[in-house]
Amino acid sequence: MSPSPLALPPLTLVIGGARSGKSRYAETLLRRSGCARVYIATAEAWDDEMRARIRSHVQDRGPDWITIEAPHDLAGALAHVGEGQAVLVDCATLWLTNRMLAEADLAAETATLLAALRVCPAPVVVVSNEVGWSIVPENALARAFRDAQGRLNQHLAAEADLAVAVMAGLPLALRGQLP
Repeated sequence: MSPSPLALPPLTLVIGGARSGKSRYAETLLRRSGCARVYIATAEAWDDEMRARIRSHVQDRGPDWITIEAPHDLAGALAHVGEGQAVLVDCATLWLTNRMLAEADLAAETATLLAALRVCPAPVVVVSNEVGWSIVPENALARAFRDAQGRLNQHLAAEADLAVAVMAGLPLALRGQLP
């Protein structure tokens, strides 16, 4: 007997450090949902190492995911999602990096993203990095990024029905209950 599908809340935030297992955990949530799975990818492949990482992630997920490349326009990508689907945004950190490097108005971009998440007809799981537990960066751009990432994470967590921190592959509920 197969387990019953997992009902995902409208918005889940999965946050953790590099190689914490956050993406794998988020993918598991979507697999358990029983919904058609949509992967919104925010990475841009600027070099061979990143291209190899992206290929590896695609192979690990398998062929039964719909992939939307959205390194800059997350709100637009979310507008193409429908009922009966579940969405994984991986990740908010790379999206923020892309928008910072494009010198975008981050407050306006964040407001647009949050509005799109509120009206999305499918449950959305957003993966993001926790970058504030490290040392204070030595240059202004890195400090600005760390601060912007912290603000974005706070906004996402405030909107999320379920917020999960992942460390060493282990999930810890920050808001809501783990499924």
